[in-house]
Amino acid sequence: MRLVETEIAQWNWKGMLCGCGDSAEHLGRDLLSLAGRGALREPSHVSLEEHVWSSAVLWEPAPAVTSVVLAALADDVAPAGREWFLDLLQCMVAGGGTDRDSARRGLDLPELCRDIAVQGLWLLYEEVMSNRSGGAGIAFEILTVVEPDRARLQRVREIAADWLPACCRTGLCDDDLRALDR
Repeated sequence: MRLVETEIAQWNWKGMLCGCGDSAEHLGRDLLSLAGRGALREPSHVSLEEHVWSSAVLWEPAPAVTSVVLAALADDVAPAGREWFLDLLQCMVAGGGTDRDSARRGLDLPELCRDIAVQGLWLLYEEVMSNRSGGAGIAFEILTVVEPDRARLQRVREIAADWLPACCRTGLCDDDLRALDR
């Protein structure tokens, strides 16, 4: 069993309410497809919008999905899959709210996801510095949200400037962090 499968197995998906209104049990299979561990044996894009995230809220499975994303980034996942996982992580850490049921239980899902993502700082820096999946910009944007050491982030911005998109080179993506602080 690889890291993605191991991390997926750690979670009680059936016991979580998905954004679609059903059990989150199907998310394990969806995440395996993203990682290339599904029936096709190659990464297959599956949208988790309205299951884990929307433009307004994150749903209960978001912290578990965030943890699986970090496992995928530490695992041997093909470049397309890595980029999809980075996109998904960006949705998790930039989430603006918590679904009503989770909020009633006192959960702040965006904050929980950011706390989990901080555990993978070096995985994100590796994505930026290797630029192997084409996801360097996405990884850097995630770092602007979760990296507490702003000086280190600035040094990496300078080193990786040649392959980062303009918004990352100029600091425009840092506005996301300022928006979260409000």
